Amino acid sequence: MAVTWNTYKTVSQDVTYGPTGIATTTVAKGSVTPWNFGGIDRFTHRAVMTNLQPETSYTYKIDQRTFRFKTLPKDLKSYKVCVFGDLGFFHGNSTESIINNGLAGKFDFIVHVGDIAYDLHADNGRVGDDFLNEMEPLISTMPYMVIAGNHEDDGFNFTNYQMRFSTPPNGFNDNQFYSFDLGPVHWVGVSTENYGYYYAYGVDPVYTQYNWLKADLTALNQRRSQVPWVVTFQHRPFYCSNTNSAECQSFENRLVRTGWLDMKGLEPLFLQQSVDVGFWGHEHSYERFYPVADRQYWNGNDAYNNPKAPIYIITGSAGCHTPDAEFTDKPWPWSAVRNNDYGYSIMTVANGTHLRIEQISIDKKEATVDDFWIVKDLQHLHTSAMRNASPGVKFPPLKCHFKDVACTRSLKQINEEL
Repeated sequence: MAVTWNTYKTVSQDVTYGPTGIATTTVAKGSVTPWNFGGIDRFTHRAVMTNLQPETSYTYKIDQRTFRFKTLPKDLKSYKVCVFGDLGFFHGNSTESIINNGLAGKFDFIVHVGDIAYDLHADNGRVGDDFLNEMEPLISTMPYMVIAGNHEDDGFNFTNYQMRFSTPPNGFNDNQFYSFDLGPVHWVGVSTENYGYYYAYGVDPVYTQYNWLKADLTALNQRRSQVPWVVTFQHRPFYCSNTNSAECQSFENRLVRTGWLDMKGLEPLFLQQSVDVGFWGHEHSYERFYPVADRQYWNGNDAYNNPKAPIYIITGSAGCHTPDAEFTDKPWPWSAVRNNDYGYSIMTVANGTHLRIEQISIDKKEATVDDFWIVKDLQHLHTSAMRNASPGVKFPPLKCHFKDVACTRSLKQINEEL
């Protein structure tokens, strides 16, 4: 278990830890990295607690402060994860609910799909400090897995994001993409911002991430019988049906999906490697899609039973400074459920064949506003041959909301592609 914390002055970076109630302790020797943002000196401390026993409560001490966490079972088959994006310090509508339910044991860890604090770097980084202090009662007790969104760009190549978070190593000293196994799921964090900011920081991060991702998923598929599910989390979605901006049809979103020039898009790779589920943020709403592949979709009664393509979920409604995202007047036929209440998602990993996804509404006092299961045989992988044998419905030509001027400008080219 890695622990990361920031201070305004140098302190000891070592962490003492041990099973709760036992006097014997171990010292995790940490590291410290000084950095300056907006004229404020900060020090990032990192330490890794090792040789932990499964299903055991541990107490750990940082300087004079004491915290606790509990490890997961050894032969983990089932667990719950809270997934959300676009949660700010100001107007963080879901924050209290997430903290209270997490402390009550309603889920085992968190995946934050970008746009953290709104913004980590605002007010010379003080907003990021305040947000992480607010979340500390929960994220000091369980893993807080993050991925960068467009609001993590601070003008200095994501310095605040890079410095504030630790992730599993990927061999490139870069925490913007990584993967890990937990029970029957291979989790993959992918940066859409390498694409979104290629003009500012170069195309090399796009190539590096793509090559790593291809190798990671190829290796995973050699042992897919042991780890049957692949779940990705990233920020800018391939598909959405919001009208509050041109983002659903923007060049940047299409770049992430299909690529441009020598930059390869992510959707063909997701299809080739049989990704099962993708979580996204960016749009401040919840939207669940039918299985979709390259602008085809499958919406029969058994669409989520041995799906023929990945299932994408936008969960960017946790709460921030902007109002609810608006939707098109009529749902696109490939969109199964849409909701713009403030809220967050809970995914239950039941076993190697069953996943359950629920959307919790803050507006409706934590009521569940969407609840569905994805079921597949252990050996099921969606393939191009399967899709060709049972063709999905082609997307109809897109239309813009009459108020969406930016969308109207860009739609002619998109419909020509369709």
